[in-house]
Amino acid sequence: VQLQASGGGLVQAGESLRLSCSGSSLTLEGWGIGWFRQAPGKEREWVSYRGSRDGTRDYADSVMGRFTISRDNVQNTVYLQMNSLKPEDTAVYYCAASRGVILSALRSTASYNYWGQGTLVTVSS
Repeated sequence: VQLQASGGGLVQAGESLRLSCSGSSLTLEGWGIGWFRQAPGKEREWVSYRGSRDGTRDYADSVMGRFTISRDNVQNTVYLQMNSLKPEDTAVYYCAASRGVILSALRSTASYNYWGQGTLVTVSS
């Protein structure tokens, strides 16, 4: 296992969660990290991206202003802080690593080399 996502759980609308993406056998510092999510019956969708060294950050419109992506290279972990959660945020969240993503393609699952196993986030109304 190269990546491990954790931190999911059951929360009420308006509450917060922080997801973690840890590199078990992968040093994340040189990798761009994306977060994706997949709700039941829906396609996997891109949520956020954090560049490896250039500080690039990007967010889907649906989470802009509520989610924050950050990385701690000492801990070899990338975080997704999720605030003001909504029921529509309910999904399995996946982190993924890309060695050389083209910024115009960072929202595509095909741009990523390694995937974590997913962590379930459930937001009740």
